[in-house]
Amino acid sequence: MTNLQYIFTYLIPTGIRELGNNFRMWKDLMTGNYADYALLKEDDPFEECRNWFFYGINADETYPKEFLEYLQELCDRIDKGEEKLIPVTIEDLREIEELLDVGED
Repeated sequence: MTNLQYIFTYLIPTGIRELGNNFRMWKDLMTGNYADYALLKEDDPFEECRNWFFYGINADETYPKEFLEYLQELCDRIDKGEEKLIPVTIEDLREIEELLDVGED
């Protein structure tokens, strides 16, 4: 991946998408259209919208060029059969969850 490819196929589209998301959240804050931001009954929709807005303007959702190149190379090796994939079932995930004692308390 060249620097120009990285900029025009990844950085610019990602930046535009994030600006659009932030503008939408700002518009929702200004117009009082934040009811859909509350996921739980005890959540305050305004606070959730405001928190997402401030998170969005501080977040950097872009990845370095080197990391993307690594992912592309890894996908190519998987397609060629050079990398072995280990399938994971739901039962495997449940066992891992039990081992880590992760759950709702």
